[in-house]
Amino acid sequence: MSAGSPGGGLIGANRMLEVLSAESELLAASARGQRAERAVPACPGLNLGETARHVGSLHRMALSWLREGPGGTPWQEDPEPGQDLADYVLTGARPLIAELAAHDPAETWPSWWPEQQNRGFWLRRMLHETTVHRTDVQGAAGLPLDPVDDDVAADGVDEVLFYWFAHRLRALGVTGTRDGGVAISTAGRLWLARSGPAGSEVLRVPLEPGADPAGGNRDDVAEAVITGTPTAVYRWLWGRVPDRAVRSHGDPDSIAQLWALLRLATR
Repeated sequence: MSAGSPGGGLIGANRMLEVLSAESELLAASARGQRAERAVPACPGLNLGETARHVGSLHRMALSWLREGPGGTPWQEDPEPGQDLADYVLTGARPLIAELAAHDPAETWPSWWPEQQNRGFWLRRMLHETTVHRTDVQGAAGLPLDPVDDDVAADGVDEVLFYWFAHRLRALGVTGTRDGGVAISTAGRLWLARSGPAGSEVLRVPLEPGADPAGGNRDDVAEAVITGTPTAVYRWLWGRVPDRAVRSHGDPDSIAQLWALLRLATR
């Protein structure tokens, strides 16, 4: 039950294409010349090489779906002998971006999400997959993390809540153990993420002009509130930064359940 389906997201397709291209190039540049075994600080157990290979393979998988639909031609899942990680990423990303740019994102097309069966799903999903893992690669390489623009991060908050927290948990049959709601506020927007034994749902909550986006303690709709910069909230929802990176108040158990369910959904 994912009330208030996000449809095409919060930013336009041209903006998504622009950012997907930039993030792919940045991920590749950050991986070039690096040791594959370098650990990703934000994801214990994951290393730089595994991350870059995952992104390169996923781009190729998405391209296969976009050209042939489910069950298409098998794609290259690892670099060719002698091919470095950066080139593997770029030779997957560039054809994918060209394919996405050549079609209307509203065109009906199979996807993993019943509520968004169009090419735009793949554009948005690949944008955020690439952006999150670009920060992983930079962290593993010991490089400063390039910022995520506020509009992109806010769209990423929306995507992780609607696709992963609401849809993916339902598809996995995973539920919370207690009823609890968390209001998540950033970039002048507010989402309500509720979970419990009946499942998980997300709502976009309209804000009145000039209203405090945190909504006080939101006792009327939620037991806890998470606020922060768009990038901090985005990365916190993806499990990339600790709790201190965002501001929270209210019921800690509701926040802990949201966090735990997202880790199951996004693993």
